[in-house]
Amino acid sequence: MDMNFHDDKKETEKNVTRTDEDLQNLGSKNTKYPTDYNPDVLETFQNKHPENDYFVKFNCPEFTSLCPITGQPDFATIYISYVPSEKMVESKSLKLYLFSFRNHGDFHEDCVNIIMKDLIKLMNPKYIEVWGKFLPRGGISIDPYCNYGQPDTKWESLAWERLSHHDLYPEKVDNR
Repeated sequence: MDMNFHDDKKETEKNVTRTDEDLQNLGSKNTKYPTDYNPDVLETFQNKHPENDYFVKFNCPEFTSLCPITGQPDFATIYISYVPSEKMVESKSLKLYLFSFRNHGDFHEDCVNIIMKDLIKLMNPKYIEVWGKFLPRGGISIDPYCNYGQPDTKWESLAWERLSHHDLYPEKVDNR
């Protein structure tokens, strides 16, 4: 085993600094979990590769919100995929943001659209899509999908293309 690997790793860790952002949640030992919907917990950092087009995907299998009518909990996996521009969302702040829906009453379709719009406002991505795969309640599962591409760019065309072909071959429901 090469002992220099560990020394190089320690040296690299010492040289990593965050000079261009002020992240409040990452690394904090005093994390406060919001009890109400709160987009203000979202934080960004600079994309170090804005010249590259690439997807970032978050799989969030523990999303919970409340039915606005009955107050019963709704459980979902939320998939967020985006092509960053200059800013990227910091993952711990995203976790706290999604947690803030826990006591929030909104329909499934509203939740995914609110998430998408908050992330657009936060980081102005080239492209973003949000897909909620909600567990069945009352024998029905709902899987709302929304997306956005920056206007007058190839990303706007991609958004329409993906939306118009979304879920043409739906999955079987027995995989939940």
